Amino acid sequence: MPRIGNSDLNVHPLALGGNVFGWTADEEASFAVLDAYVAGGGNFIDTADSYSAWVPGNSGGESESIIGRWMAARGNRDDLVIATKVARHPQRPGLSAANIAAAAEDSLRRLGTDRIDLYYSHFDDEPYVPVADTLRAYDALIKAGKVRHIGMSNMTPERLTESLDTSAREGLASYIAIQPNYNLVSRDTYEGARADIVAAHGMSAVPYYGLASGFLTGKYRPGTTVDSARAGGAAKHLETPKGRAVLAALDEVAARHDAELATIALAWLLAKPTVVAPIASARTPEQVPALLAVADVKLTTEDVALLDEASA
Repeated sequence: MPRIGNSDLNVHPLALGGNVFGWTADEEASFAVLDAYVAGGGNFIDTADSYSAWVPGNSGGESESIIGRWMAARGNRDDLVIATKVARHPQRPGLSAANIAAAAEDSLRRLGTDRIDLYYSHFDDEPYVPVADTLRAYDALIKAGKVRHIGMSNMTPERLTESLDTSAREGLASYIAIQPNYNLVSRDTYEGARADIVAAHGMSAVPYYGLASGFLTGKYRPGTTVDSARAGGAAKHLETPKGRAVLAALDEVAARHDAELATIALAWLLAKPTVVAPIASARTPEQVPALLAVADVKLTTEDVALLDEASA
C-alpha cells in the first residue's frame, strides 16, 4: 500500500469518502458501503466533523457518528486509517487553538476512538488566526497521542508555505498531506503552485471531488436524468466542450481496459505525481467495486496523454 508523505500511514490507493453518510446514505446503507469497502481491501476512510450539517434536521457530526458505530460493531478500528477535519462544524468553526482542542475531543467521542490518524484543517481561518497558533494546537494533540498526523485542505499556496515554514522554524508538527479539489474537469485547483509545494516538501495529495460529484462516472449524458442530490452540480459539465471531450476520452480509455469510467477517472488521478489516494464516495455497496478497481488498473502513457489533452 502507498504511504502518505513521510509518515507511517500506509493506505489503500482509494480513500472512501464519508460525506454521504447521514445524507444520501442512511445508517444501514452506510454500514453496507463500509463493509463492501473493507471486504475489497480498503482501509482509508475520510470524513469531517461538519458532515452532514447541510441536511435539514442534521447538526453536523452525523458521518463521524455512523463511522464510529460501525467500527464499534465490527471491532476493526486498528485495521483502519481514519481521517477527519476541523473548522466547519456549525458549533466548532475555525482554527483557533481552543476550537481545535474542543473539536478534536468531539470527533474522538463521535468516532469512538482514542486517536485520529490524519487530522485536516478543512478550511483556512485567514486572516483571523495566525498559522503558528493552529500548528501549536495540533502539536499538542499529537504529543498527547490524540492525533497522529495533520493535513490541510482549502488553503492558499501562500498560507500553506507559511505553515510549512513555521513548522520547520519552530519545531512544530507539519502538514504531511493536502486534500485538494482535483479531477479531470478541475485541474487548475491543484496543478501549479499547490502541487509544486507538495512535491518540494515530500507531502502527498488526497484529492476530493475525484469524480466531479459523479460526472466522471459517465452516468450524466445528453438527454438523461439522474436521481441524485448532486445531479445539478455534476450535469453542468455536460454544457462545456471540456466536459464532453473528457467523457469521450474516458469512454475510449475505459474500453481499452474493459473498465468503468469511474475507475479510469480515478486511475488518471493516481497516475499524477504526489497523488497517493483519490477520495470517492458511494451510496450503495454496488458502487464500491468500480472505485476499488483503481488499485488494479495501470494507465499507459498514451492513456494519460489522451486524458490530459481532453482535460486541458
